[in-house]
Amino acid sequence: MTTLETPSIAEALTACVSAATVVRRDEPMAKHTTLRVGGPADVYVEPATEADLAVVLNYCQGNGVKFFVVGRGSNLVVRDAGFRGVVICLAQPGFGKIEIVGEKIHCGAGAKLKDVAVVAKRAGLAGVEFLEGIPGSVGGALRMNAGAMAGATFDSVTSVRVMDYAGQIAEMTPDAMAVEYRCCAALKSRIALGAVFQCRPEPRAEIEARMKAYSEKRWSSQPAAPSAGCMFKNPAAIPAGRLIDELGLKGAKIGGARISLEHGNFLVNDGGATAADVLALIELLKTKAREARGIDLHTEVEIVGG
Repeated sequence: MTTLETPSIAEALTACVSAATVVRRDEPMAKHTTLRVGGPADVYVEPATEADLAVVLNYCQGNGVKFFVVGRGSNLVVRDAGFRGVVICLAQPGFGKIEIVGEKIHCGAGAKLKDVAVVAKRAGLAGVEFLEGIPGSVGGALRMNAGAMAGATFDSVTSVRVMDYAGQIAEMTPDAMAVEYRCCAALKSRIALGAVFQCRPEPRAEIEARMKAYSEKRWSSQPAAPSAGCMFKNPAAIPAGRLIDELGLKGAKIGGARISLEHGNFLVNDGGATAADVLALIELLKTKAREARGIDLHTEVEIVGG
């Protein structure tokens, strides 16, 4: 980590990006995660343009400053000590555009997944309905190959526009991105700027019916309380939620963090939870699963900071 002080990092970034770029010091990350926990980031940046993003990356690389890119904050736990470095969020309008081109949808990385599904529905395009229930952005969904209702993000993606950490932009196809279950290795060293989803024409009424069914299933089986989404990847032997249910751990609490009664693979914030509470509950579940069933649980969420 650089010896530069936080104020000088913020001041240096402010001086070299456009006026529309947001730069803030000591930003509470609990405001930027769906679980509503997490300490402050030293510096928080919302670039206004791709050029500003490249400037921020070049600054961090050139000065040895750690950085992390956050979407809408689902599938993320930030430790209570916060993040020592720069958090980058592509939340500005320039990164959130959604455009229909024939049977394809061109989306910026900052576009909300729900908005992508709704735009597709209105255009009579099917294939991305499952995105409606994922509380994230396109960039985050690509990074995690997020999925729901038996669908995964890369099932419909034909190309991804990326920026490497040197600020260089390229187009990549999924077969060159090492896509796996809940992971895209290529996006560990690059930032997704946008993607193209391939859809298919279908009567709008059929698409709406499918989305309604997905929504009803989600609300009947998932908690309304703040969460990070599914906490663990599903082991080969049994879905994580079912395993936790069979272990009788639904409802278990540590501090303000609780295992959801609606779905065992969701850890929720009952109000006032800390990241330490959540992490302790994760470790409890890992230990119980290993001791009782010999199963190693692996987190689906990303845990950062410290």
